[in-house]
Amino acid sequence: MVGELQRSVGKNIRRIRLSRGISQEALGDVVGLHRTYIGSVERGERNITLQTLEGMAELLGVPPMELLADAADAGPTATPVA
Repeated sequence: MVGELQRSVGKNIRRIRLSRGISQEALGDVVGLHRTYIGSVERGERNITLQTLEGMAELLGVPPMELLADAADAGPTATPVA
């Protein structure tokens, strides 16, 4: 059973990744995951570790907490980290 947090994290990763023009493959290369695994994460089908979440947040230029936010509350683009 997929939890709401898992789905929200996946939606946030996808939304921010697309707004930054980053491919699933490029994101996967940075965090050591295959692009198909990244797709599964974005669809809420797979979990990721906190270490992976931090790596993704760093590449995407957002605080890790932004990936954990409720996707319904998030805007079309994320706030970049200064």
